Amino acid sequence: MPPQTGTDAFAPALRMISISKSFGPTQVLTEVNFDLLPGEIHALMGENGAGKSTLMKIAAGLIQEFQGEIYLNDHYVHFDSPRDATRGGIAIIHQELSLVPELAVDENIFLGQEKLRSLFFVDRRAQTRAAQEVLEPLNFGGHIDRPVSELRVGEQQLVEIAKALVARARIVIMDEPTSALSVSETERLFSIIRRLAAEGVAICYISHRMDEVFSLAHRTTVLRDGRWIGTVPAHTASRREIIRMMVGRELQEVLASGKHETATQQPVLEVRNLWLEHPNPTPNRQELIHHVSFSVAKGEVLGLAGLLGAGRTETLEVLFGLHAGTAGGAIFVAGRPVQLNNPAQAKAIGIALVTEDRKRDGLLLNSGIDRNVELPVMRKLASFGIVSRIREKELANQTISRLTIHARGPEQLAGTLSGGNQQKVVIGKWLWTKPRILLLDEPTRGIDVGAKAEIYRLITSLAEEGLAIVLVSSELPELMLLSDRILVLREGFPTAILSRAQFSQEAILDFASPGGSVQSQFKFEDMQV
Repeated sequence: MPPQTGTDAFAPALRMISISKSFGPTQVLTEVNFDLLPGEIHALMGENGAGKSTLMKIAAGLIQEFQGEIYLNDHYVHFDSPRDATRGGIAIIHQELSLVPELAVDENIFLGQEKLRSLFFVDRRAQTRAAQEVLEPLNFGGHIDRPVSELRVGEQQLVEIAKALVARARIVIMDEPTSALSVSETERLFSIIRRLAAEGVAICYISHRMDEVFSLAHRTTVLRDGRWIGTVPAHTASRREIIRMMVGRELQEVLASGKHETATQQPVLEVRNLWLEHPNPTPNRQELIHHVSFSVAKGEVLGLAGLLGAGRTETLEVLFGLHAGTAGGAIFVAGRPVQLNNPAQAKAIGIALVTEDRKRDGLLLNSGIDRNVELPVMRKLASFGIVSRIREKELANQTISRLTIHARGPEQLAGTLSGGNQQKVVIGKWLWTKPRILLLDEPTRGIDVGAKAEIYRLITSLAEEGLAIVLVSSELPELMLLSDRILVLREGFPTAILSRAQFSQEAILDFASPGGSVQSQFKFEDMQV
């Protein structure tokens, strides 16, 4: 339980009164009230589409046209731009990263507030030192002078957080800041958040993760369908109460029917001694993944656990043919050896990959559901090079129906769907390739509790239909719920393979953490244990 804030006697750092906002005919917010006290960590919760991000974009000056009033320290304000909000002491960390891919890490952190050695020249040396100082507590492992486009999603998230820290804001809005962070990085972020709150910074924390809210927050406000539902002290609210406020009904976060039984038969996928070169090798780490071996049977879900940088995503990428020439090892599908030099070859033998960043790698955001769904099977729908629009819409409508996608129709733009529905579209499009092996990389990243339950049921039903599934998730309760076995990776090496009877968060973290345990069959001479 977080310590209780003693700031109730102070005027709110931020007070929003009767905030309403519509986009065309769609009413997004309706007379929402919200306040934030100095030194308070105030969680803002609700399903995707509830209006959380819109409310905070108004507070941060990103949306200027709305109805209602905003007060900072009891002074009425109206921001004409995000820069006005920044001058007013408000910083926002977006769920969708707002970095400039071509700029280096330090340039992104100090963008708009560069350290100058004269009127026109940036002092890069001083700027790099300052960037190192703010990133050090976050244990940032990337290169500060490299473009952020070369960083993984989790590392980019740390840069986004650093941007807010250097602004020395008195109000910090964090929109799903841990969505791409590992367990250890999340804990480091929590310590920074608690330190900022102790220094009097007011923090609005938007998250779908209940454990984070109960660990951090002093109060929790819930929105549903753009309306204020309630504000409760976090230390007295129950998980069940928060979920009921969010969805308007009782909801089990776990599958009602329990975990399916794994089929006992020959592996559909078998991997032996998989390896991948490191693009920037060091004496302690020559390869991104090394000696990785596992098998997955028909109807089985194999979980891959590990901290950020453990090699989970890279393992899936190698299996999808994304690292030809820099990876090796033996891969067998249905008992036959295969060569995977590109994604087309992987798709042809029945492998599908749902990537961790659906917006960047999984969807055409400005195209409809129909166009997204038909992409992997476009050739099958085409006649003389022309895709049948009728067949395209049929596939989209069947996908919408089968996966219970909440959409106005097959032509609705993918970018306008909620996160959970976007993820269903990504999974749905790959199902039309009739895969035997489904690789899922963080399939519930950034989606709400209701959508998570639907994705859980979908994964379980696909396993029951006979798919072999490899699942990467940074949420250990999710990984333990869905997996039949879990392979733990640490800095590219496998350290343990756990059966369901051996599952526990403590055991997984022990095997995943540097200096932790290693099962005897995984003790390689060149492994840094």
